[in-house]
Amino acid sequence: MAKPDHSIDPRILDSARREFLALGFEKASVQNICEQAQVTTGALYKRYRGKNDLFCAVVADTVSDLRDVFEEKASVDLQALSDEALIKAWDMDEGYMMWWFQYLYERHDGFVLLLRCAEGTSYSNFQHDWVESMTRVTYDYYQEARRRGLTHTDISTQEIHILLSAFWTTIYEPFIHDFTWQQIESHCRLVCDLFNWYQVLGFTDP
Repeated sequence: MAKPDHSIDPRILDSARREFLALGFEKASVQNICEQAQVTTGALYKRYRGKNDLFCAVVADTVSDLRDVFEEKASVDLQALSDEALIKAWDMDEGYMMWWFQYLYERHDGFVLLLRCAEGTSYSNFQHDWVESMTRVTYDYYQEARRRGLTHTDISTQEIHILLSAFWTTIYEPFIHDFTWQQIESHCRLVCDLFNWYQVLGFTDP
């Protein structure tokens, strides 16, 4: 039995990535993708059910990497954390924020596709869905801190969602607007100055 030929797969994905970045999902042309990859449309449809399936394949590694970070945060045993570690989780440390920006910058094209080019795909609501996922985990951290008396504010999960929407927008926008790495470094410092979670959530000064 002949083995499936996967040699053209990278060409298809690279061509699709460039087409989606240039035109967005809805305006992207499967015919153009195939022409640039030098494959037939039949060869593409043997591998992908349609344009949405192809888009999902292009962003699959980025989505998987983001899910890994989320699951690492979600799997923390909050009750096992010390008070100091629980409070530290809200620190807007420039080094930590720079890690986030670098992590996303290393996945630049996939992240931009999710943010700016996904209308009409399975990831149309990526920005909202990501914040929604982070809200659930973040609220667990807040509730644990409140249970221990580390904060006495009464903030709802809806309010946490609104705050995180604003926070993540400051992370999304540099990628949406094609910031250089040097611009992102400067922007990171501004984000750290803008958000003071200790004050907003009423934590005791660390």
